[in-house]
Amino acid sequence: MGLLILEYALVLVLVAALAVPAGRWLACVFTGERHWGVERLSYRALGIDPSERMGWVRYGLALLLSNAAMMALGYLFLRLQGVLPWNGLGNPAQAPDLAFNTAASFITNTNWQAYAGEASLSNGTQMMVITFLMFAGAAAGLAAGGAFIRGLSRAGSEDLGNYWVDLIRVLWRVMLPVCLVLALVHVWQGVPQTLASQATATTLEGARQQIIIGPVASLETIKHIGTNGGGFYNTNAAHPFENPTPLTNLLHILSMLLIPAALTVTLGIMLKSKRQGWVLFSAFLVMFIGFLAMVYSAEQAGNPLLTQAGADQSITATQPGGNMEGKEMRFGIADTALFVSTTTAATTGSVNAMHDSLTPLGGFVPLAQMMLNCVFGGKGVGFVNLIQYAILTVFLVGMMIGRTPEFLGKKIEAREIKLVMLSMLAHAAAILGFTALACLWPDTGASLGNHGPHGFSEVLYAYASGTANNGSAFAGFNANTPYFNTTIGLAMLIGRYLTLLPLLALAGSLAAKKRVAAGPGTFPTATPLFMGLLVFVVLVVGGLTFLPALALGPVVEQLQMTAGHLYP
Repeated sequence: MGLLILEYALVLVLVAALAVPAGRWLACVFTGERHWGVERLSYRALGIDPSERMGWVRYGLALLLSNAAMMALGYLFLRLQGVLPWNGLGNPAQAPDLAFNTAASFITNTNWQAYAGEASLSNGTQMMVITFLMFAGAAAGLAAGGAFIRGLSRAGSEDLGNYWVDLIRVLWRVMLPVCLVLALVHVWQGVPQTLASQATATTLEGARQQIIIGPVASLETIKHIGTNGGGFYNTNAAHPFENPTPLTNLLHILSMLLIPAALTVTLGIMLKSKRQGWVLFSAFLVMFIGFLAMVYSAEQAGNPLLTQAGADQSITATQPGGNMEGKEMRFGIADTALFVSTTTAATTGSVNAMHDSLTPLGGFVPLAQMMLNCVFGGKGVGFVNLIQYAILTVFLVGMMIGRTPEFLGKKIEAREIKLVMLSMLAHAAAILGFTALACLWPDTGASLGNHGPHGFSEVLYAYASGTANNGSAFAGFNANTPYFNTTIGLAMLIGRYLTLLPLLALAGSLAAKKRVAAGPGTFPTATPLFMGLLVFVVLVVGGLTFLPALALGPVVEQLQMTAGHLYP
């Protein structure tokens, strides 16, 4: 146990240490006046005026329309896959509903896959659609996060910056250089990077074996740096070509948490209040550690039904003990629990184990983190979600002490609270509404790998993952049907844009407000007390919203398991 705590502590210390230089660099990206030469060339090629200032409406419209155009391009390439180059395996085009789901998935930074990557896609579409949209979706989300912080830092101005400048700077200064370096490290560790589609190997028994290969390393880097998820292979980061060594596993985890953690430092720098940034980082960390402890404890405790059947789930010198179903022996329970917590905290969706094989409480953790969608969160968007909870917290505190609530020197009024609630309700309505419709859909039973409470959990997980733009799955559930491809695709679009656009409007509203001087009744937000209240509000509001749905799935499963009953 001591070594386990030391491992987890070292990883979190590394995250905090890396967040400082990364956060400072992001602050330079979002506030710098000078443009790099390659950026000026990009502006000219796209016909962009970098000096143009945008309010939230124009900024949001530019983001929305550019994403729609790239999604349409991705859809077109997927439908034409059969005639495009670099298709050595001769894979046919994806069906219309699957192509819609895939294009929506990757432009929204979700990376949900209703297909097996190595069997459905060619090397050409892995690069031209999947990797391309991974860069585009992640850069758009991070640009929006930068614009939101810019809005918080300004007063008496409706200017959120220039979307195109933010997008191009994020690509040239953050995504491309970091991914280039990491891709070389992955190749060094044994991750393939080639345009060849397959290799043939001779086994020890003399049989010939076909091995699917391709541009894996380049996809792996943006997959985690961009908190995208997905995988070149169906088994994702459990595949030895995607995650061959302990070093690559550590790099995957650090990559997922790097930019979400760094944004708290960026906020502190841009607001000239570093303490405020560290308060938000601490809120992230407290929630993350709590969920990590829950999933590790649940998986290490194992399944009492197996103990009743005579299985030995204790830790010995020859076995790790606990629930090892669906896990890689080379990662064990400790590294699997850390990966499970990280991938759903950072809304990445990459997996190094089968989430469908987690114990009920273990499966509760990724579900809860996706529903809250603010435990670190993805590129920019998860951080913005935490800020909306911070605004809700000061609103509740202000109402309790009988004062107009203030956040970062700006008065929080009815308009701001309405925008916060609109974003929260869109997230909750998509998850719960689509889950309810799926439970009434007559063909849902045919897609389930399990029935009863776990079958409900599989459906709930699918829509939570889609709406939270996570992309992981309880993969016993077959979502590759016209109904589920369409509805999960719509959930992804709602989860991305109907939650993000109200928050951009919130940033525009706060940017236009004048700062008010702190008075004796002002509730300070750069304190441990506020951090504790923020975590409390996140958990209470999320619990009141989603606990009834969780009770029908993982909670009932846990009660059944504890009582010694098999799932129906």
